[in-house]
This record gives sequence, structure tokens and C-alpha cells, in this order.
Amino acid sequence: MRRALLSICFLLSCLGIARGKALHVYFVDAEGGQATLIVAPSGESLLIDTGWPDFEGRDAKRIVAAARAAGVKRLDYVLVTHYHMDHVGGVPQLAEKIPVGTFIDHGPSVESGEREEALLAAYRPVLAKARHLVVKPGDRIPVAGIEVEVLAAAGHTLSSPLPGAGGPNPLCTEARPKEEDKSENAQSVGILLTYGKFRMIDLGDLTWNKELELACPANRLGQVDLYMSTHHGSSLSGPAAMVHALHPRVAVMNNGARKGGDASAWQIIHSSPGLEDIWQLHCAVEAGEKNNTSEPFIANLDEQCKGYAVNLTAEVDGSFSVTNTRNGFSKRYNPR
Repeated sequence: MRRALLSICFLLSCLGIARGKALHVYFVDAEGGQATLIVAPSGESLLIDTGWPDFEGRDAKRIVAAARAAGVKRLDYVLVTHYHMDHVGGVPQLAEKIPVGTFIDHGPSVESGEREEALLAAYRPVLAKARHLVVKPGDRIPVAGIEVEVLAAAGHTLSSPLPGAGGPNPLCTEARPKEEDKSENAQSVGILLTYGKFRMIDLGDLTWNKELELACPANRLGQVDLYMSTHHGSSLSGPAAMVHALHPRVAVMNNGARKGGDASAWQIIHSSPGLEDIWQLHCAVEAGEKNNTSEPFIANLDEQCKGYAVNLTAEVDGSFSVTNTRNGFSKRYNPR
């Protein structure tokens, strides 16, 4: 009997440890680029984009520092959303500092030219040394312990609604398309991350019309807890018909001091029904005080900064907390 009780206690203890495991997301400051490190409860990792090249390896160093803080010695997956300097440019410097298991992208670039070819020429040799996965909408990225579904890639978007989504979106009646974007931005790989009841969306630099495809006339995405502002909070992205339909509780803006953080984009997010807070990686200098969140929620206040991050911890019940590493300010959000 005593052995049986000890066995039951041991099993309950193990279950308690399992329940205590959390999802960790590190929104690394890439000075207006993107570098978001996701560490699943299983310990497997997914990095979304690699920031800029040069600057003495600044962004690669910041990513590796976040990985070390998370106990990550190898990046299992690196997702390159699209082939622009502030997203794929840091690949060579990063690969020199930490092993990468699999690179994920949308396939060939739609842009050409000397600068574009130089960018891809730096990416290809690193790509050749790892596994390579080309994704399309509807695919899943196999990170153990979480679900990562591809919503957009290579100019295509999800054709069928996600489970529980698909209802008519009345916000579409006021939505108007912009001029067609033929750049790599519109080719961005966008993903939905789900851990238990927690949902987070990151659409890379996907532009306005492609986002409207996901939201109109029916909302194919449903609601999320956290919205990573598309395109660094640029006015070229983030239509209200999509952002408001997502009904996020929290938004994180990976803007730079003078890149992204546009006043109009900030106001669309700020006016989203049910939004509790906006967290920013930088104070947007040109947006003005009315178009920036309050000081405790901004990781970097000055243009010449130390690269402070915004970190998130999410539990399987849908609760999560967000922390500003500059000042230690943290806020917890209970399950819906």
C-alpha cells in the first residue's frame, strides 16, 4: 500500500511539473527588424527572422543572449518570413554563433537586382548546411509541444477558416484595398501559434490586401490573445478589418525608433475592441506622445539604446504575463 501511495505521489508530482511548464517568447530588439525567439514547453525552439546584418553582429548577439537565457543551445527551427535585409540579413552572423537545425521559408524570392541577389547569396550557403523546409498556407511547423500553423506564404493565404472561425466580418463593409504590393513583403510567411488556450499571431511584413484576404468577407482566423503588429506597425499593413476582428487582448510592436510605429497603425491597434495594452520595443520618435504607449510598456526609450527586449510567458490555460526587461515591469493577463 505504501509503495502504491508513493507511486501515486510520484506520478502526481510529475504531472504537476508538466502542468508547470510554460511557453516562452522573447521579442528581441532588432532595431526595427524582427527576431522573435519562441521556446516551447518541450524545450524545442523556433526563431522568427534574424534581424539585420553588420553592426558588429549586434542582432545575432542579442538573439544568442536570449537563447542562452532560455537554456537553448541550438535553434531547432529558423523561420525566414521573407527576403528583406531586416529579416534574413542576420542569418550568416547568427549561424556562426549557434547551430540551426532547419530553415523555413516561402521558396524563391519575387525581387531581383544587385542588392537582392547579394542578400540571397549570403543566405544560400548557410541554408545548404541545414535542413530546408518550404511552407505553404495550411502547413504546420512541427515544434514539439505547441501548434504552429502557416496562414500565409508566397503570396497565398489560408483558403479555409481555422476551427471555430469563418463567421461573417461586418468590419469588411468599410474596408478598402490599397495599391497592389508586388514586393517580398506580400510574400511573407505568417503564422498562428497555439499553446493550449493561448493564441498568438505573427504575420511578418504581410501587407494590407493580403491581410484583408484573411479577414474578409469572413474572418478565417478567429480571435487571438496576442497580436504581433504586422510590418513593425507600418501603415502599409494592419487594416482595422483584420486587427479588430482578431480582438487581441495585447499587442506587441517590434518597431524601431524611426522605423514602423506609424501613428495611423498605432491608432488602429489602440482602438481595437477589448485591447488591454500595447507593448513597444521602441518609442516611435516621429509618432508623437499620443501615438505611443505609456513609458512602463516601452522597452527602449532612446534611439541609442541597449537593446532591451519584451518577454512573454504563457500557460496552457491561456493566462500569460509580459515583461519589459528595461525596467522589470511585468503584467499578468488572466484567461479569457
